[in-house]
Amino acid sequence: MKIRLAVCASAAALSMCAGTVAVAAPPPVAPTSPADAAASRFDPAALRSVLDGVHRAGMPGVFAEVRDSGRTWRGASGVADVTTGRPVHADLRHRVGSVSKTFTAAAVMQQVEQGRIRLDAPIGDHLPDLVPGERGRKITVRMLLNHTSGIPDYIMYAFPSLQGFPSLPDMSSKSLDENRFREFTPAELIRLGLSAPPTGDPGGPTGVYSNTNYILLGQLLERVTGTRAEEYIARNVIARAGLHHTGFPRGPRIQGPHSRMYESFFGLLDPPRDYSVYTNSWLGPSAGLVSTMEDLNRFYAALLDGRIVSRSSLDQMQQTLPVRALDGTTIQYGLGLHKVAVPGCGLFWGHDGSAWGAGTLSLTRADGKRQMSVAINMMRWNELDASGNPRPHPIDEALKSLYGQAMCGDPTATAAHP
Repeated sequence: MKIRLAVCASAAALSMCAGTVAVAAPPPVAPTSPADAAASRFDPAALRSVLDGVHRAGMPGVFAEVRDSGRTWRGASGVADVTTGRPVHADLRHRVGSVSKTFTAAAVMQQVEQGRIRLDAPIGDHLPDLVPGERGRKITVRMLLNHTSGIPDYIMYAFPSLQGFPSLPDMSSKSLDENRFREFTPAELIRLGLSAPPTGDPGGPTGVYSNTNYILLGQLLERVTGTRAEEYIARNVIARAGLHHTGFPRGPRIQGPHSRMYESFFGLLDPPRDYSVYTNSWLGPSAGLVSTMEDLNRFYAALLDGRIVSRSSLDQMQQTLPVRALDGTTIQYGLGLHKVAVPGCGLFWGHDGSAWGAGTLSLTRADGKRQMSVAINMMRWNELDASGNPRPHPIDEALKSLYGQAMCGDPTATAAHP
């Protein structure tokens, strides 16, 4: 899921939506470039300070892992349960939302390498029953991967009480609770997306972000492999990356240590409601993964090093174009990957994501030497004004500082506009 609505994680703007652990830091190497200079600013005390700042700003719990040229820092601040006071710690499992899309895109690219899928083949060649007629002939696999298909997102239709956004009198959290244990089928979600007015012509120069695209890609994987997409991804992406705490939950509960996940829903849920127990069926291979920050860093390191897909496939994944997110902002998007350029710091690749009550951002510098994965356990904390615009909140600036420090050793660092 990636319901950004101006308040979720924002890799493009580096503004997403206290115990700490620091491990050995060898002497820094003399920097030879701005990116190397940023990498040399690996300061566990500064990381601890900005992480604590996110908690002090109002986030119940935040935890992270930052890697730099063989050095690793892990930290956590705040609570995993606001009722009991149980603290968060850095190795908790977490719903990582649309970070899942990179895993799904990598699985599709593996099938491209094997000749079972062609990136520019019409999706109707594989799924004529799900995308029939002219749409099926015009929309290609590549267009699903980079969100240029013109197929709308299904979420506003699966959760009808959201359709009032941004009009506060018409918007409610009613469908969040109604769908907590509802079992959606992929075909049902795809029908919801395809029945809505198109967001544009297939293959346009800019895309519109849509979870429907990745539900379709999950069905494509199932057709060509004869295996459920989640199972294929587990065997061929998650296992290949050596991840031990990542997977698609079969039921509404997360197995293993995890935080409660609090949804504020723009201040309409006061106090924020715990949605850590929630069925996964409406997310699937689009946004359904549970992982740890350590696993996410390990995954992106392996992907960018050519150990999950070939170098030529990675080159395809890194061909970006402008994509409009659900909050109206524009991101640079490839095939399941965001591109984030930070002047004086470097070029980063990764993804962000959210589920009800859970937010995640994972970015890796292009040379693989600097990595950041951050999790938060409350979402949509900004109240909305009468026009539906989010009011500023101290959490916003605190997260900017955390991301700048984690990526660049500079809490004031910000990404360039796409």
